[in-house]
Amino acid sequence: MRTIALPVLIAALMALPAWADRGHSHNGGMAHAAAGASLADGEVRRVDPAQGRLTLKHGPIASLDMPPMTMVFRVQDASLLEGLKPGDRVRFEAQRIDGAYVVTRLEKSR
Repeated sequence: MRTIALPVLIAALMALPAWADRGHSHNGGMAHAAAGASLADGEVRRVDPAQGRLTLKHGPIASLDMPPMTMVFRVQDASLLEGLKPGDRVRFEAQRIDGAYVVTRLEKSR
């Protein structure tokens, strides 16, 4: 029993530093991955600068736990709509603000 327990204990102790470091906020790589993950893919269906709205056919939006669909979003800043036209592929970030879904960041996809 003693000959089996000692190697198991040594292996567990050697793995402890790697396990303890998981999930700490000082890990810049994880922060970068999370930032990129917050962007959803979409296709512009309609642009309404007068109302500050944008219709997007989008994939899942993980940050909002939202499945793929086509819907109208408000935009936080009307300048986000400049140069957009139906058919453009975009990556965007949306948040729920005062009960409305609002695009807070948007970039054209390549």
